[in-house]
Amino acid sequence: MGSHLAERAIEDALKHGRALIKFISANDVGATGGHQCGFYLPKEPWRMLTPHAPVKGENKKSRPDVLWPDGRITKSTVTWYGVGTRREYRLTGFQRDFPYLDRDSIGSLLVIVPVSHTNFVAHVLDTDDDIADVQAALGLEVIDRWGIYDKDAKGEEEDPQECIDRSFREFIAKLEGWPKTATMSESARAVLHKCVRDFASKPADTRLIEYMEREYRLFQMVERQLCGPEIGRPFASVDDFVRTASSIMNRRKSRAGWSLENHIAALLTEARIPFSARDAQIEGEPDLVIPSMQAYKDPSFPSEKLCMVGVKTTCKDRWRQVTREGKRIETKHILTMQRGISAKQLVEMKEANVRLIVPKEVQKDYPKVPGVKLLQVEEFIDYAAKLVKA
Repeated sequence: MGSHLAERAIEDALKHGRALIKFISANDVGATGGHQCGFYLPKEPWRMLTPHAPVKGENKKSRPDVLWPDGRITKSTVTWYGVGTRREYRLTGFQRDFPYLDRDSIGSLLVIVPVSHTNFVAHVLDTDDDIADVQAALGLEVIDRWGIYDKDAKGEEEDPQECIDRSFREFIAKLEGWPKTATMSESARAVLHKCVRDFASKPADTRLIEYMEREYRLFQMVERQLCGPEIGRPFASVDDFVRTASSIMNRRKSRAGWSLENHIAALLTEARIPFSARDAQIEGEPDLVIPSMQAYKDPSFPSEKLCMVGVKTTCKDRWRQVTREGKRIETKHILTMQRGISAKQLVEMKEANVRLIVPKEVQKDYPKVPGVKLLQVEEFIDYAAKLVKA
């Protein structure tokens, strides 16, 4: 039979409606020769523990106060390590006499009850009865190293596609007219982050393709809803029909270009890379300039720290436009969703000092050309991040 320690852990978990339980490992206490001790935290329930998503290339910290079984409160830190080869969360920040991170704690059950991102209650249970009681009371069986109790979780997790379609229908139900492309872009991104587990941790190349595909799906649903009555009515004349068809086609073409630019801007913002978009005062009115238009216009700002990106859904014929944009910047970049172009054009781009950025999945449709390196979106973001930090 379990002790009062187990009863307190169960009471706190049930009271606040959620808890992370995990067995304390040798790695946690620094018994494996690792570079840092501190409780490893799984990525999957990150929203429960921290406001910071697991983003590659970034280290992020939140600082909860943690109440422990002996009454002590530690000013601790939940850190996401995304720089270098590490991809993990850790709970650290304990005094030297902290009793729950020694080798005797290995195999004990740690129960973390996140009251909020700044306030945790923790319990450490080291007897078989206590461990069994907590798992039974919370309906968990920790086969591996950790488990999650969440009273608000559904018995069966909603299928991501069902969640996306439902969220899109909710978006459409609120419409009173055509939404701006930026609104649809933002909604598509928000729905993916809500419906797809750990979407924020996916590579930028994957996120971009998903953003584009899902927004297109949303646009089709909106178009069907708003244009259905218009195209189903009797047309007064052939000219009436042509005007209606032309309006629909122009809307489709305009949306595609703006959509890509919206999502690239979002990826740069997520990566905390400063940029400016479109400025008629710069030659050719480039789509994106890093770090800013003001830096470009400042003659004292080093030109080698500037970067220009032309955003083109297709660039087979239009890539030469960027060579006339942003004359201070010697090497131009084009980000495109174009499904392949010829080897000859790739060579011409290289000779014109144009670098092509293509999502990883799309690059398989491009020919291999000696001396020509296509950048992945993730690679470009890493390059831009280093550029602004230089």
